[in-house]
Amino acid sequence: MPTESGSCATARQAKQKRKSHSLSIRRTNSSEQERSGLQREMLEGQDSKLPSSIRNTLLELFGQIEREFENLYIENLELRREIDTLNERLAAEGQAIDGAELSKGQLKTKASHSTSQLSQKLKTTYKASTSKIVSSFKTTTSRAICQLVKEYIGHRDGIWDVSVTKTQPVVLGTASADHTALLWCIETGKCLVKYVGHAGSVNSIKFHPTEQVSLTASGDQTAHIWRYIVQLPTPQPTTDCNQMSGEDEVEFSDKDEADGDGDGSSDCPTIRVPLTSLKSHQGVVIAADWLVGGKQAVTASWDRTANLYDVETSELVHSLTGHDQELTHCCTHPTQRLVVTSSRDTTFRLWDFRDPSIHSVNVFQGHTDTVTSAVFTVGDNVVSGSDDRTVKVWDLKNMRSPIATIRTDSAVNRINVCVGQKIIALPHDNRQVRLFDMSGVRLARLPRSNRQGHRRMVCCSAWSEDHPICNLFTCGFDRQAIGWNINIPALLQEK
Repeated sequence: MPTESGSCATARQAKQKRKSHSLSIRRTNSSEQERSGLQREMLEGQDSKLPSSIRNTLLELFGQIEREFENLYIENLELRREIDTLNERLAAEGQAIDGAELSKGQLKTKASHSTSQLSQKLKTTYKASTSKIVSSFKTTTSRAICQLVKEYIGHRDGIWDVSVTKTQPVVLGTASADHTALLWCIETGKCLVKYVGHAGSVNSIKFHPTEQVSLTASGDQTAHIWRYIVQLPTPQPTTDCNQMSGEDEVEFSDKDEADGDGDGSSDCPTIRVPLTSLKSHQGVVIAADWLVGGKQAVTASWDRTANLYDVETSELVHSLTGHDQELTHCCTHPTQRLVVTSSRDTTFRLWDFRDPSIHSVNVFQGHTDTVTSAVFTVGDNVVSGSDDRTVKVWDLKNMRSPIATIRTDSAVNRINVCVGQKIIALPHDNRQVRLFDMSGVRLARLPRSNRQGHRRMVCCSAWSEDHPICNLFTCGFDRQAIGWNINIPALLQEK
């Protein structure tokens, strides 16, 4: 028996598939058929290199799409009319109750019951209507509450980390994939110091708790400790560069970012040699931090270990092993000898060095994807963020389950907590920055509009609670850091 060639079989399958697909498209009425026939005649009258069968299939598919949108639009209009009707009923029943001769208790009970029923109907109807065709009428946070103050532009590649000094003078530090770390004047946005001692991407920057010393981690498998001396320029009146309205989100190409390519750090002092270099890792050092007191430092690496160093001697004190995959972040407690490390193995670990003779470790398992960061906050709480689009608040005394869970629509990067007010700043892959409280209640989303806010992934956030001008900083892969003024009392009042 002769066999069918491969090309013929493929052509027959494609034809049958196209035929069955075309048969699955239903015509709802004769007017639609007439409209489709007219469109087909118009399309056939035009010059095209497509075969007629493909053109007919495309036309039928476009017709089906149009009908779906038309049906949704009609349904949306009907649901909005229902909302108006329910609003009128609510107003009418409220007036009828007010005019009725009922006792005060009966009046209160009936009005409350009727209002609650209609309110629930309104909510259900509104949710149903907006789930069909998405249209956002949600008001944005007032400019007076979340305001963009200053942009810090000078890096030639994405910025991984941002940090603020704990000592005077208060300056901003950024760590970038362009192999440099920059220190900035917060008020003027001018670059004060440029560190170029690393041979790889600078992934993290943290400042010493009492001295003008910085700790940076790099892709060159080292962490550097270097001293800086800065002199702030004469303060100038700040201008409001925030001219945002609504939630307009405009996409930008790389060409649009050409105005940020200028090297604003070219004329600032440059530091090339560190005080000391911490070299014990066999992979990228992704993060580093100071232990309380500043005499020891901890580093986290892609070699699946975290190392504890003596700063004065640069000697390795402890190698913290146990993670199954690369580490992503490390953080130290502000007042106790505690370290928390995050990993791609979906866990984060708490290391306890308070007792010199016992170095205990506790494992937290609550995420389903990479834990991008875990940070300490007030009391015995830790907040963790993950690529699984959740942020969880944990009690160190109960590791079994989180005390609060925040669910988002995008992966969460390096988070930071405003310790005094218990506000969490969440930087996202989708260019958004959101603020939540420790119980998981959303407080605000930082405004984004035409040429304002981040245009690429937001990598990190950092609070500076006592600074009078900028108390929140964010950085991202659009090569800029941004200083925000968050009116915290007003924010909490709107909660």
